[in-house]
Amino acid sequence: MQRLPPATPFLVIDLDIIKERFQALRQLFPDAQIYYAVKANPEPEILKLLVKLGANFDAASLFEIEQCLRVGASAQQISYGNPIKKAQDIAQAYKLGVRLFNFDSFSELEKLATHAPGSQVCCRILVETSGAEWSLSRKFGCESRMAYDLLLLSRSLGLNPCGISFHVGSQQTDPNQWDEPIRQASSLFSRLAERGINLSVLNLGGGFPAHYKVPILNTQAYATTIQDAMNRHFTTHPIVMLEPGRSLVADAGTIQTEVVLIAKKSYGDRHRWIFLDIGKFGGLIETLDECIRYRLRTPHDGSAAGPVILAGPTCDSADILYDKAGYELPLDLKIGDRIEILSTGAYTHTYSSVGFNGFPPLPVYCI
Repeated sequence: MQRLPPATPFLVIDLDIIKERFQALRQLFPDAQIYYAVKANPEPEILKLLVKLGANFDAASLFEIEQCLRVGASAQQISYGNPIKKAQDIAQAYKLGVRLFNFDSFSELEKLATHAPGSQVCCRILVETSGAEWSLSRKFGCESRMAYDLLLLSRSLGLNPCGISFHVGSQQTDPNQWDEPIRQASSLFSRLAERGINLSVLNLGGGFPAHYKVPILNTQAYATTIQDAMNRHFTTHPIVMLEPGRSLVADAGTIQTEVVLIAKKSYGDRHRWIFLDIGKFGGLIETLDECIRYRLRTPHDGSAAGPVILAGPTCDSADILYDKAGYELPLDLKIGDRIEILSTGAYTHTYSSVGFNGFPPLPVYCI
């Protein structure tokens, strides 16, 4: 009896691709400690695979810490990287054995001193995110001058100041964006050493890109550029932490979606509106402002194509994926056709709403 494919939309994750990406990154950065950014995709099968491969984990919440522990990671493999944490979550993470925390403010430092005494702490500095397709803006990090003062204070509060962290923005298309924050970090290392604080860790964050519609450089170009910056700015290299998320899992994922409706808004309209059964609220929130532009595959690729506006199925006028990005799809496309949305293994199903318009969250299948 022939098995029918699952009802759309759904996401399929190829675990072999994640394994290949992790091993390639480890070869390019042989001396770095790789902390997978769990928020990119916390599927248990992915976390189990990365535990077997010897990865560490960057957790954004207590819930992600507990997820990692459930699949076999040790507390020593986990960094509580989010600089915005509830006091009770810090206390519980500490109770579970986590001893590495990020911070970027005085208030957060006070919470860590009270609820995670003696822990290692890294201060996140504020950096520009030019070249990033998904910018992290000013929400995270503090200026270097403040970082200096906070790291000094952390020692007097009974914490162990161990390093500097930063993030150059997600889907960073310019490898040179690591240079300036590495320089700033080097300056902080030197200035703090004069005060008896010998930092040992530099967390370069994530930002390595996946393959979307805009072509990108290969990961080797990033490794070479970052290594050159490290050699220029540090005479003695610190321990390097990397926090890849998107670059490990995005290209491993494919969403299958169905064309629900094809329509025009006027007789003279050149654009067809293609309505899919997935949209912003079903897992494609990174199409917000058309920032992340996914590659699409249809059953009619190679035939004549025309301009389209892509939209989701919900009764919300904001649920438009691409209007200005210049997408074209085959003229033969018809209602009921299935479209594959490529490189959707990161920041998709965990973004999908729970029941908006009654639509269920995006199902996930790992193969």
